Amino acid sequence: MLQPYKILTVTHKRVNLKRIGDYVVKSDFVQDRLNELKDQFGFSELLYVATCNRVLYLFTSDVPIEEGFMLQFFQAVNPQLPVTTAEELTEIVQAYEGRDALAHLFEVAASMDSLVIGERQILRQLRESFEQSEQWGLTGNFLRLAVNQAVRAAKDVYAKTRIGDKPVSVVSLAIQKMLKHHLPKDARILLIGAGQTNTLAAKFLVKHHVEQVTVFNRSLPRARQLARLVNGRAFTLDELKTYSEGFDAMIVCTGAKEPLITPQLYRTLLAGETDPKIVVDLAIPHNVAHELTELPEVEYIEIEGLRHLAKENLAFREQEVQRARHNLQAFLDEFPSLLQQRKIELAMRQVPQEIKAVRAHTLNEVFRKEVETLDENTRELVDRMLAYMEKKCIGIPMRAAREAVLDR
Repeated sequence: MLQPYKILTVTHKRVNLKRIGDYVVKSDFVQDRLNELKDQFGFSELLYVATCNRVLYLFTSDVPIEEGFMLQFFQAVNPQLPVTTAEELTEIVQAYEGRDALAHLFEVAASMDSLVIGERQILRQLRESFEQSEQWGLTGNFLRLAVNQAVRAAKDVYAKTRIGDKPVSVVSLAIQKMLKHHLPKDARILLIGAGQTNTLAAKFLVKHHVEQVTVFNRSLPRARQLARLVNGRAFTLDELKTYSEGFDAMIVCTGAKEPLITPQLYRTLLAGETDPKIVVDLAIPHNVAHELTELPEVEYIEIEGLRHLAKENLAFREQEVQRARHNLQAFLDEFPSLLQQRKIELAMRQVPQEIKAVRAHTLNEVFRKEVETLDENTRELVDRMLAYMEKKCIGIPMRAAREAVLDR
């Protein structure tokens, strides 16, 4: 019953985070590309989740996951994929089917598989990714059921364990590392990108009373919204090319598929300054050109370099992770019944229409002549009786189906 659920994922556990960018959808038209992948591989439903430390494809399909399929799929995702053999790919990609796929999804939702265990940002990212995929027509009843159960399970874990105590996140670790360089409160900080990650970064900057923040974003209204949070200024990404006020640190996280901060643009942003700069790159794929990360005057902070801080966080939570896994089992055990009930509901969704059609046929065809001989009050009574019978006839099989599932 659960076998159609499948996951292909690349995470921080098997690769350097820079390489995760090789497995994301790099097209500027993500919706179209995902629909093409869904059609090409015959998926019934498809959910795409891309974060700073993972890319995950959850789909439903009757075709088993094999090495050849994985290679074909990711070469379709990225024709320039550096991996060329199925054997290489199996060392990088984690594949799950059936109950194992659901178990992995639940652990992801509960932040048990995150680089920073216990950070709650992933739950929001999962929900928003599903909403986006649903809006794009990629998902349906069965992935909705799985994601809803994963969200319920994650909330239960947060409520009944201490996995979320002393909350930290990748973003908070990056900002902590940046602030250890003793930036003054009047340091000039460029916040490039105004999505969820940089919004979270902005909140940490406010908490540390940083005073001079300039926001750049593709959408100016979104940039202005974030700028109000930090009491800063807002510009479009295009205006980076003419920005000439210099900076002390920049935090970059946009949806760009290729490096946004190129050597040429970086020189422009320096505005002739030669003192050391801090560059924080929170994007996957990275938004900062590799050449810049090796400059001696650049203190480069990226997610991969935060692993040791994340491990310190894990030590505190290891016992809670075991408790959380125990909690998740109840939600996994419950899922087959929920799935069976949903399948029955879908199979029986035509019942109301068919019963209504029988009622109409009875009145207007089978007993039409007899009904025409009745007076108005009697006709009304007959119609009310049939309406009552219609309602009961609809409810009986639905209730029987639900009870049958509960008795399993």
